[in-house]
Amino acid sequence: MHCRAADELLNETMFRSMAHARALIRAWADDYNEERPHSALGYQTPKAFAERLFTATGSNAAPDESSAQLPVAQPAPIGVSTQRAPVPNG
Repeated sequence: MHCRAADELLNETMFRSMAHARALIRAWADDYNEERPHSALGYQTPKAFAERLFTATGSNAAPDESSAQLPVAQPAPIGVSTQRAPVPNG
């Protein structure tokens, strides 16, 4: 997560403890992902965008409670070669 709003939170907030920092950052992330519309997502929240993506593709965009990134492309269907074509040198 890197954006100007996150930088502002981290630069302008005096955290009293690690627990305080975790609580404020979690609240900020929840607001950022679930309440704030993003222009790059057609003024939808990231949560609404992911839910709409799930409905359109029939597969989950990201597992709940996980920060792991999923591959962008789906695996090749059975019977489709995944070998790369050789590239000539020079």
